[in-house]
Amino acid sequence: MKKLLLLFFPAVLNAQIGIGTANPTADLHVAGNTSTIRIESLNAVNSPVFNDGVKPAHAFVTALGDVTINPSINNGVGPNGAIAPINFLMTNQNFIPNGPNNRGVIVNNDTSVTTATGLISKVTFSSPAAALIEVKYGITAMVSKTDLNVALTPFNDISARVFKIYFCIDINNDGLDATELSKKYGLNGQCYASDDQGILGYSYTNGHGYTNIPPGNHALYFFAEIIDGISKYTSIGFGGGADLLRIRIYN
Repeated sequence: MKKLLLLFFPAVLNAQIGIGTANPTADLHVAGNTSTIRIESLNAVNSPVFNDGVKPAHAFVTALGDVTINPSINNGVGPNGAIAPINFLMTNQNFIPNGPNNRGVIVNNDTSVTTATGLISKVTFSSPAAALIEVKYGITAMVSKTDLNVALTPFNDISARVFKIYFCIDINNDGLDATELSKKYGLNGQCYASDDQGILGYSYTNGHGYTNIPPGNHALYFFAEIIDGISKYTSIGFGGGADLLRIRIYN
């Protein structure tokens, strides 16, 4: 009898365990469309620091394979094993079309006005949960005193031009409403002026912005605004040389 028990015991250790199924396909297989697993040591009562009982807590797996909700535990990921609650949603190194002759998306401010605004890019993204979103961008700009769709002409009129770049967030990707359009994130700009020599080439502008978003599908609208003097013509191409967009969320 003792020999039989010794032979049988290892067979039990090596068996797969099924709950709700007679044919488990993993070491522990919980079957059923409504099946759940509960670990009471991770609930809001036993782990209130990392589980507030309001929103779901993120679970991590340590180097030993243990499930934990403590992001600072020594799990071999990141500095000193810490996991930052950050998820990169998107990195796009060319989110603005280069256009003909690598002049990008062109916005013109003609002689009849002193301010003009144009849409230079729209980017859609999805957030799996409500979170704080961070958007970082970098965009090149090419400046001309004639329409860049026709020709590139350097300035020689000793007159300053200013351009600004910003983005608006379209919650639910259903079109910018008046409120969404009024909120400008990541606003940054440059001032350009020259004497008779003129300047050819790209300048570079970068910026970033933060806001809270709900879960779902959303969109970023990037705008450029040009300001110049009375009866001046300014044409600027955005994103023709290089452009970078990075979106991430803090849970």
